[in-house]
Amino acid sequence: MLSYKRWLVGIVFLLPLLALTGCQKKGSSTDAQNELEMVKARGKLIVGVKYDTNLFGLKDPATGEVKGFDVDIAKALAKKLFGDENKVELKSVVSKTRIPLLQQGDIDCIIATMTITPERGKQVLFTDSYFDAGQSLLVKKGSPIKSLADIKPGVRVVTVKGSTPAKRIREKVPGATVLEFDNYQDAFMALKTGKGDVLTTDNVILLGMSKQDPNYVVVGKNFSDEPYGIAVRKGEVEFANYINDFLKEIKSDGTYDAIYEKWLGAKPDSAAKE
Repeated sequence: MLSYKRWLVGIVFLLPLLALTGCQKKGSSTDAQNELEMVKARGKLIVGVKYDTNLFGLKDPATGEVKGFDVDIAKALAKKLFGDENKVELKSVVSKTRIPLLQQGDIDCIIATMTITPERGKQVLFTDSYFDAGQSLLVKKGSPIKSLADIKPGVRVVTVKGSTPAKRIREKVPGATVLEFDNYQDAFMALKTGKGDVLTTDNVILLGMSKQDPNYVVVGKNFSDEPYGIAVRKGEVEFANYINDFLKEIKSDGTYDAIYEKWLGAKPDSAAKE
């Protein structure tokens, strides 16, 4: 009888500990220590990239292939992990969906023109910056808008939901009418169909739009700094450090320069490589 009571007491004592273990969420320190190994064990890297951003991640409707700067960085990371750049699965994200998809475990990391900000840093863990951009403006040729100073109250500014440019343009021009769209293709179409007067986002994204349609040009100077980072789930320090080492490696062996020149048409300056 005594041994039975001891057994019962032991079970009661263990139940709270088991409950705590069962409730431990993904992204905790214990999980973070094993995340990199989990990716390696799976044998495939799952990356959130944009499908609507020329030069960085754009899906070809004819072939279904997604190409761009961010895609090539994802492939290079897969090559470091597995020795094969094809061991990567690309999942479509937009500005408003990329963090939720990462947090719920649908993707391993985000490589999607994502600016490093303190607010986002509360939700994800950023690596070092891998690309330096800046916010600018895109207009149709002949537009009277030549710079930020020309955006007066009532001017219709097109941008993308959940992006830092959407927040910043409201700060810079409080009286502007800001129209937000789900993705860059919709935003660019709104500009081309006359729903907006100017489109604002990062200069390199605007450059991609201009290359798609030369009737639209980037105007004015950059009015912000937009360092892009690769994002992993909160607490995944080992994975973030691994990616930081990867970034240093490709910047030192010429891989980064080759990717940059392939998509941007020029070699990065020294600041982009630091």
